[in-house]
Amino acid sequence: MEIREATRDDGEAIRRIARDSMEASYSLSPRAIESAITEWYDDESLGTTIDEPDALILVAEDEGEVRGFSESDLVAEGGNGDLLWLHVDPAYRGGGVGTELFEATREALFDMGAAQLRAKVIEDNAEGNDFYEDFEFEMVDTDEVTIDDETYRENIYMKAGTVAADPGPDIAEGPVTTPDGQEMYVNEEEIERGSKGPFFTSYTQPDFDEEHKYGYFCANCETLDNAMDTMGRVKCNDCGNLRKATRWDATYG
Repeated sequence: MEIREATRDDGEAIRRIARDSMEASYSLSPRAIESAITEWYDDESLGTTIDEPDALILVAEDEGEVRGFSESDLVAEGGNGDLLWLHVDPAYRGGGVGTELFEATREALFDMGAAQLRAKVIEDNAEGNDFYEDFEFEMVDTDEVTIDDETYRENIYMKAGTVAADPGPDIAEGPVTTPDGQEMYVNEEEIERGSKGPFFTSYTQPDFDEEHKYGYFCANCETLDNAMDTMGRVKCNDCGNLRKATRWDATYG
C-alpha cells in the first residue's frame, strides 16, 4: 500500500469514500451528508485545501485504487496538529488501511512542526473513540458540534506523552470586551486554525466551563466580533479571518 499526498485528480475518489464512510457510520440524513461533501470536497474546496501550506490530505492507494484518506492541519508552529478526518472505504475496513494512514499522518504533522496531536470524535462514535484509545490518546475535554440543526457532544483527544502546545500569540491578561461591552474570558489552550491567525474559545466566566462558552476570539485583530454559520465556519467581522467549516470527527477501519 502506498501513502501519498492527495492531488486534484483524487477528488472523485475522496468524495466517494467520504460519502460511503459517513453513510455507513452516521445516523445523518442524506441531505446533511451531501451538503458536507459539497462544502468540503468539491473541486474548488479540495484544490484550495491541497494548496494550503499548513493543511495536509493523504490518501492510501492499493493496486491503483484509493482505499482511504486523512485530512489534517497544523494550527500553529509548535502547537496542535489536528487530525480532522480519517475515512476508509467500508469495503476495506479492518485491513489496516486506517492504521497506516494514521501513522503516516502523525509523522507528517510532527515533521510540519506540531508539538502535539489533537482530534475530536462524536461521543456516540464508539469505533472512533476506541481507535484513539488504542493509540494511547487521552480524552482531555468535551465540546459540542451542530450537524444539520442537531447538537452532538464531542470528545477531544490529545496524544499522551507529547509536549504542551505553544498557545500562539500572547493575548491580553484578564477579560476582553465584546463589541457591545460585555466582558469575556479567553482560553489560550483551546485553539482553532484561521486563515490569518488562530481563534481562541471565549467564555462568559473565568472557569471555562462548557455551559459558559460564548464564541471565539480572533488573535489576528484581537476582537470577539465574529459570526458562525450552520456548518461551523467562523468569520471575523473585523479582519476577515476565517475558520473553515467544522469537520465532525473521524471514521476508521
